[in-house]
Amino acid sequence: MKDTSVNPLSQSSSHPVDDLENIAAIGNAWRDMRRGAAASSLRSKLFGEGESALDPGQVDTLDLLVEREFWRMGDLAEALRVDPSTATRAIQRLEKLELAERTTLASDGRVVTVAVTSAGRARHNIITERRLKVMIKILSDFAPEDQAKLAQLLTQFVTSIDNVASTFEP
Repeated sequence: MKDTSVNPLSQSSSHPVDDLENIAAIGNAWRDMRRGAAASSLRSKLFGEGESALDPGQVDTLDLLVEREFWRMGDLAEALRVDPSTATRAIQRLEKLELAERTTLASDGRVVTVAVTSAGRARHNIITERRLKVMIKILSDFAPEDQAKLAQLLTQFVTSIDNVASTFEP
């Protein structure tokens, strides 16, 4: 009797996904980038050590804070793709380190805004410079055309993650 079952992994709008070996390799690489020993070591070199160390979520928050003069807390949470309480906790830690400050709008005291401080901007500049040096070093083993292809594929990968996250039902 012929197996007529459908592989649920091959259900895609444009391309079938049925190479489980590649899927596993990509998933493992993603996991290793997040939690591997090298990633942890790089995080401390990029984001600091000890009491003043930032975690990746706080750095993500700092990345956004430098983009605008100020953010409304709800807009910041949305941009970070987290719930408001998570954004508030990130801001509280940045405030404790004097990298961000919360205020209320003069025109409406009920609206809380957050802005990067000059110390926060300086810290962000250091982190940005370190990240650039690390990326140049990492990508120096890649040919220019492979760097371009990786950039395109990672952008496509992130877009796909966003699409799945907004529609996935287990």
